[in-house]
Amino acid sequence: MIKKELEIPFKTPYNTPPFSKIENEDYLPTIKAAINLAKKEIEAITNNPETPTFENTIEALEFSGEQLDRISSIFFNLNSAETNETIQKIAQEVSPLLSEFSNDITLNKALFARIKAVYNTKDTLDLTVEQQMLLDKKHKSFSRNGANLSAEKKEKLRTIDKKLSQLKLKFGENVLAETNKFEMLISNEEDLAGLPNGAIEAAKQLADSKGKDGWLFTLDYPSYIPFVTYSDNRALREKIALAAGSKAFKGDNLDNQNIVLEIVKLRHDRANLLGYKTHAHFVLEERMAETPKNVQNFLKELLEKAKPAAEIEFKKLQEFANDLDGIDTLQKWDGAYYAEKLKQKLYNLDDELLKPYFKLENVIQGSFAIANKLFDLNFEEIDTIDKYHEDVLTYKVTNNTGDLISIFYADFFPRAGKRNGAWMTSYKPQYIKDGENSRPHVSIVCNFTKPTKSKPSLLTFNEVTTLFHEFGHALHGMLANTTYPSLSGTSVYWDFVELPSQIMENWCYEKEALELFARHYETNDMIPMDLVEKIKESATFLEGMQTLRQLSFGLLDMSWHGTDPTSITNVKTHEANVFKSTSLYPDVESNCMSTAFSHIFQGGYSSGYYSYKWAEVLDADAFEYFKENGIFNKMVADKFKNNILSKGGTENPMTLYKQFRGKEPKPEALLRRAGLISK
Repeated sequence: MIKKELEIPFKTPYNTPPFSKIENEDYLPTIKAAINLAKKEIEAITNNPETPTFENTIEALEFSGEQLDRISSIFFNLNSAETNETIQKIAQEVSPLLSEFSNDITLNKALFARIKAVYNTKDTLDLTVEQQMLLDKKHKSFSRNGANLSAEKKEKLRTIDKKLSQLKLKFGENVLAETNKFEMLISNEEDLAGLPNGAIEAAKQLADSKGKDGWLFTLDYPSYIPFVTYSDNRALREKIALAAGSKAFKGDNLDNQNIVLEIVKLRHDRANLLGYKTHAHFVLEERMAETPKNVQNFLKELLEKAKPAAEIEFKKLQEFANDLDGIDTLQKWDGAYYAEKLKQKLYNLDDELLKPYFKLENVIQGSFAIANKLFDLNFEEIDTIDKYHEDVLTYKVTNNTGDLISIFYADFFPRAGKRNGAWMTSYKPQYIKDGENSRPHVSIVCNFTKPTKSKPSLLTFNEVTTLFHEFGHALHGMLANTTYPSLSGTSVYWDFVELPSQIMENWCYEKEALELFARHYETNDMIPMDLVEKIKESATFLEGMQTLRQLSFGLLDMSWHGTDPTSITNVKTHEANVFKSTSLYPDVESNCMSTAFSHIFQGGYSSGYYSYKWAEVLDADAFEYFKENGIFNKMVADKFKNNILSKGGTENPMTLYKQFRGKEPKPEALLRRAGLISK
């Protein structure tokens, strides 16, 4: 039985999640009841005596399980943004149930027979492009996930999927626990030398809140990043950097080494079971890149261009550190510190100079103003809908004629129940049913510097671009305008999904855009144009090293998923071998990237981390189009909105891109922007 308040549509404004009406103990029984309801819907499709048609089979399947989708999206979003031990325990119980239910659908012989019957007659059906895509996607979701397996192999697949769902959760829980566990309390004021006032004040506030005397630093990004970037105390930089680099790599109960090995081996077994050479072969079949070989060639091509530049940059950074402080061997905990010092010397620019112009509230309004100029969107903050935490901001998004486009949630500050990083998610997809265009509920979650007693939340420039990045994902979700939820918004090929997010970062470097929001939080003065020029000049600072770092992550991902991992017995040894082609700093024995690489072991980026660079090619090429015509050019913005943002996954992404740009993208635009080739 589903609790009355949790039945959909929710009896709330705009059908928004009734967070305050949900108790932790509601989740398990509600999800179980919703699974049973969805099973009945599947049975009705399977047992339909009528001849299978697109409408009674494919569309019926597409719109089944809505109650389950809504409540499980609430649950798992909170497990990332506002979790606790109870929710984590429920997640360990719920995940196998959902995995089992998913298998029940894809391994349902009678249901697949109906889908196959429609699929085999697709050439005789008068389907739209979107309907053709939905039919292909449904057919593939069955054939790619075991529908053609024998009964024995189907059971094996169920076992693997159940185990994987639990391991991924455990991996994430361990990383979060490790992040929350580390605290560095500084009691000697001299040890704060070099740190910005804002970081010192935030550390004092955190220590006070925990009843401790001194200044408290943690592995949360707004605490960690300023410390390794500005602290003059090399020993303390080393201490906090070693803690960050050794997350879930200590051989204790929070260690992820065996979990990593188990996950990659189970993924490989699963791929083999389904007839694929590796997990990457399975994943990339449904990506723009298509094959592991294409990904390796793509990464290799960029590596050849970036490595010489990175080595020159690293040598200059090493020489600078040596000249300044006699550091003869640059270590990982020195990189951000001396990079910041060198940037200040070369450009007379540092984040502390910029932060007063990037008050969080102003940056939010700036992103809204840019969305209005480009896509005719209006954002109105509302307090009539439920929130899951008091920090969350809620907005009603409309177009210029007042139509509801989306409900938007924004959650900006770190807390114990929230994982690190930044992401966009959805509480409800957009779709069209029974003539009604049901609008989406979209959320972005970040971990920015909190306001202190004396200062509002002032963002680093990197945090500004992060906000615009996640807001780009949000626009992709908000502006969705498709019939089917599984093709809506960000439901696109994984190596295409970063285009809308990464292109939005470009506006942060443009004078016309910065004038809309970059004002001093005390004087309201516009950001000086010489600072804007310095931001642009410094945009390619150490770009070779940054590119090499991103490529190293992509290569590590492919090494775990693009080959047979059964012979790998030591996570650290494997990782060190992969990093040989990209490493600049000496290796640190106690550190390991893989054990906290949540993107690929907890999130959805396995065999897909390369997509950040892939999408950078797309976004650099796409933004060149804007630059050629004006960064607020309505013709280009409309083409981007109508061919990319609103179309979701209804067509092949390259088809959509060419409809927008008129041609395929070329890597040269990215290499030019990065300063790795001449203009």
